[in-house]
Amino acid sequence: MTAPAPDSPVVLRVAGRPVARYVIRPELPARLSPRPYLHPVTTLAGTAVTELSPADHTHHLGVGAAVPDVEGHNFWGGRTYVRGRGPTELDDHGAQWHGSFQLRDPDGFVEELHWVASGTELLRERRTVAATELTSTAWALDFTFSLTNVTPRPLSLGSPATNGRPGAAYGGFFWRAAKQDTAPEVFTAHTRGEAAGHGARADWLALTGQGAPRAAGAARGGAWTLVFAGATDATRRDPWFVRAAEYPGVGSSLASAERLPVPPGETVVRRVVTVVADGRLNRDEAAALVRKAVSQ
Repeated sequence: MTAPAPDSPVVLRVAGRPVARYVIRPELPARLSPRPYLHPVTTLAGTAVTELSPADHTHHLGVGAAVPDVEGHNFWGGRTYVRGRGPTELDDHGAQWHGSFQLRDPDGFVEELHWVASGTELLRERRTVAATELTSTAWALDFTFSLTNVTPRPLSLGSPATNGRPGAAYGGFFWRAAKQDTAPEVFTAHTRGEAAGHGARADWLALTGQGAPRAAGAARGGAWTLVFAGATDATRRDPWFVRAAEYPGVGSSLASAERLPVPPGETVVRRVVTVVADGRLNRDEAAALVRKAVSQ
């Protein structure tokens, strides 16, 4: 078998079925903060559960890791929130550059990335992604990122919330789901609704919707559920960033109330495991699949 070209996308498979495509070197304008991403991600039945560069937020790129403020550099894309001015177009964007793969298999990979802004590498990331089968209708995407400060000076990670915009603590792991006619439902083990889930520190949070377009055609897919789980103590301490009515997206917030310091040579590690299921799961079903996914 011929080895894949170094820059060719990685196609993740579960039980022989393609479920995610990882784009390594996307050709994107600088204002979108170019970075590798997963898209499309699908259920086992083929329903697409990610969206790429939608009109409402062209810098939303499927599934990945992005931070709006790394010591004043925008690695999220789009406008930068400036205290006292609001969202502002600035020439402050960084990019994540693929370095190499330490492992590249059909069910996952380990990758080194370089977070570069103004010609200087600020962070070096080790990213580990794995896809595992849970049931005949559900699989799990295990996404771990480790950010190491490779500069000789302290760095800190921020968000629009830490820069003065309440409720906008996005930055870190982020999943942009496909927008539909009806907003998806949001629930945790103890709450229900977008308002209750947003900003909550919950072991897991679910997003469930109906009828997303299929990845490879015009036919419409069926109901789907995404269950996001913090898989380490540090990740579980981060509050969830949730959007459902405006657009469907879920992330884990690295910098919610205050900036996250990263001293020289130190590393920030987060791990989110996401259950990708066909159908609309209830609380008990979501909790059971999360337990299985995190324990694997």
